[in-house]
Amino acid sequence: MTSETPDPNASEPSATPASSRRLAFAEQEVRLVSALVLLIGIGLFLALPFVLSIGSVVFLPLVTAILLTILLSPLADRMARIGLPNVLASLGSLLAFLAVVLLALALVLQPALALFDTLPAITEQVGARFAELRDQFEWLAIINRELGELLGESGTREVVLATPTLLEQIAWSTPSVLIEVLITLLMTFFMIEARVRLRRHLLFDRSNFGSSVKAARVLREVQDRVAAYILTVGFINACVGVVVALGAWALGVEAPIMWGGLAAILNFVPYIGPIAMAALLGMFGIGTADTVFLGLVPVTAYIVLHTVEANVVTPSILGARFTMNPVMILLALSYFTWIWGVPGALLSVPILLTLTALFDHIGRPNLIGFVFGEPLFGSELFNRGLEEEADPAG
Repeated sequence: MTSETPDPNASEPSATPASSRRLAFAEQEVRLVSALVLLIGIGLFLALPFVLSIGSVVFLPLVTAILLTILLSPLADRMARIGLPNVLASLGSLLAFLAVVLLALALVLQPALALFDTLPAITEQVGARFAELRDQFEWLAIINRELGELLGESGTREVVLATPTLLEQIAWSTPSVLIEVLITLLMTFFMIEARVRLRRHLLFDRSNFGSSVKAARVLREVQDRVAAYILTVGFINACVGVVVALGAWALGVEAPIMWGGLAAILNFVPYIGPIAMAALLGMFGIGTADTVFLGLVPVTAYIVLHTVEANVVTPSILGARFTMNPVMILLALSYFTWIWGVPGALLSVPILLTLTALFDHIGRPNLIGFVFGEPLFGSELFNRGLEEEADPAG
């Protein structure tokens, strides 16, 4: 009597629908969790401006200290390799940064204070130039006035509100600014000094070796990318400042070193900084030159220089690794400027670069694809889990 061997594929038809149902349920569960994560992210994005602006005394020094720690940690590591203790290496990197900042401010503020006495004359000259232009287009004002009379528009009453003077505003804001700067420097020093312990904690205090390696790799990637970007852009902006200073000296503009330093500093703020620099050069040129044409020569030369630098020099040096979407740059610039003002504008691009480096490791959300049924994050891990569940023997 021959015994029939059981067919291993006999139970496959009954197992396949159950497995498909489990996979469909798992996919729906992942999509539900992704929708909740997306809603929480949108809520945080909308609520963060109010929280960060109200608590700017706490959050602005913290964010600034984190970015300075990312920037100065490689310098502290190099100082530690030559034999300096960790405390001295951390303090030395911070002092080197402060020396560069104070030198840049000295190059700008000292000539600016010297030119401050000539500001009323420059303002009067600019007003006279615009009055000349207004006289040339007087016919437009006549047409506008006649249209207003035909439409029956009545005269408007102007209300002037009394506001604090500039000196009063500076006097009120100086103590808080000094306290925030001191807190930022202290936090930066302690964060730089604790970098070795942080790396050791990430490497050896994890239960999974793979997660330790991934955390260390993410930390190194963020640090290298942000530090390399800031140092490279700083070098480019310094070269722009030198070229502007030499051009101002060749054109006979007063205080060329001040204009070069101002161009280098404002170039750290994308789009808005160069526009402000061009406006300042245009106002100063018109206010000091004999004619409007001669006054526009410096600003025209600067616009040509910035066009070449922004479209040829900087992209070729930075390359594709640091290329960011201009829409995202403007969004980050407006977002953090709205929250923290000028410091937020200076920090916007480093913050965006840090978040971009983090998302490159944890996965960027697929917002548009999620609306049409695709996974919110990269589907490689999800598909791999489905394959393992579908084929447990493999």
